[in-house]
Amino acid sequence: MTLKKLFGAAVLLLTPALAFAHPGHGEHGIVAGVLHPLTGIDHLLAMLAVGLWAAQQTGNARWALPCTFVGTMLIGGLLGFEGLELPGLESGIAASVLALGLAVALAIRPPVALAVGATALFALFHGVAHGLELPEMSSPWAYAAGFVAATAALHAVGYAVVRVLPQAASPLVRVAGALSALTGAWLLAG
Repeated sequence: MTLKKLFGAAVLLLTPALAFAHPGHGEHGIVAGVLHPLTGIDHLLAMLAVGLWAAQQTGNARWALPCTFVGTMLIGGLLGFEGLELPGLESGIAASVLALGLAVALAIRPPVALAVGATALFALFHGVAHGLELPEMSSPWAYAAGFVAATAALHAVGYAVVRVLPQAASPLVRVAGALSALTGAWLLAG
């Protein structure tokens, strides 16, 4: 699949959610799941950063990071549906925005095992938060399908931005990472 097709698929995936993003439709099930990662700056920045960071990697890490995030986030979501609360949940999410932003800003290429481990830890925090915020009267499975699809689409957008932009735009990606890191620091301080 080419990057244009991947980006197009991500746009098409998110299009139905835009139709329901205005008041009056009730946010239940898949729509609520899609909107959750798109409407919180912490989730939005972290998930875009995973895609950006993955695209800065080489080899298997390019796919391992987004796949790890999505899989571990789903596990965390299921734990959240069951009422599991992680200590320092909001701080963990804010720290993920800071750390992933720094990873993008500095274009860090750690060993794959370390990158996957950090990504999984951050995804667990995000997943539990998604699961705990299951709207009333929503099907947990439809909600999970929505937040998984939106997360994968955000990863794809971040990845496509790095891979499609000319090499001269690399500093802009790093600036975006730095701004994300600053947002994470602000969230931690708040």
